[in-house]
Amino acid sequence: MRNYIMIVICLIAVSGCATIPPEAPMLSSELGKRISALESANITLLNRYFDQKRVEVDRFIQEVWLPEFAKQFFEKPFMVNAWNTIVSEDNKKQRLLFLMKTGPKLQEAVNKKRIELIQPLDELERLISRNIKAEYEQARSINNSITSFLLSAAEVTENRGRYLDMVGGTNDKLSTLIDETDSAVSDLLAEALKADDKVNSAKKFVNKIKNIKESIK
Repeated sequence: MRNYIMIVICLIAVSGCATIPPEAPMLSSELGKRISALESANITLLNRYFDQKRVEVDRFIQEVWLPEFAKQFFEKPFMVNAWNTIVSEDNKKQRLLFLMKTGPKLQEAVNKKRIELIQPLDELERLISRNIKAEYEQARSINNSITSFLLSAAEVTENRGRYLDMVGGTNDKLSTLIDETDSAVSDLLAEALKADDKVNSAKKFVNKIKNIKESIK
C-alpha cells in the first residue's frame, strides 16, 4: 500500500512543475479504493492470526496445564483421604458423587485460566487492529491530499518533501508486534514442556503479552 503511494509521490517529485497527466487524479482516486480493500484484508488476516494463537493457548491449557493442575489438585491430603475412603468402601454412589463435585471445580479452574491467558491476547489484538486502522486512515488522508493536489496541479516542488515525510513507515513496528506475539505463544508451549512447574509457566506468557501491549501505548 505504502509503495503505491510512494510511487505516486515520487512521480510528482521528478516531474517538478511539469504538466500532470489528466489520468493521474483518477489513478489516485482508484488508489484510495485499493487502500480500503487492503485494510479490510489485513484486518481479516490479523483476526485469523489471533484465532490461531487462541487455539494454541487452549491446547496448552488442555494438554499441559490441566493435567498438572489436576495432579496437584487430587494430591491434596483431604482429596486423597476422601478418595481412598470411597475406594475402600467400594461405594459406587459415593464415587459418582465425588466426581460430580470435583468435576465442576476443575472446569471452573480451566475457565479461570483460559480468561487469564486469552484476555491479554484479545486486548493485544484490539490494540494492533486500532494501530493498523490508524495507519490506513493516515494513508487515505495522504492519498486524498494527493488527489486534491493533482487536481490543482500546483505547488509540486513545495509540497513533495512533506508528502514523502508523511508516508514514512511504521509498518516495521506492526510486523515486530506480530513477531513478538508469535514468539510469546511459541515459548508458552515450548517452555511448559520442560518446566518443573507447568502450572506457573503461564505467568511468563502473561507478562510477555503485557510488555507487548505496553510497547503500543
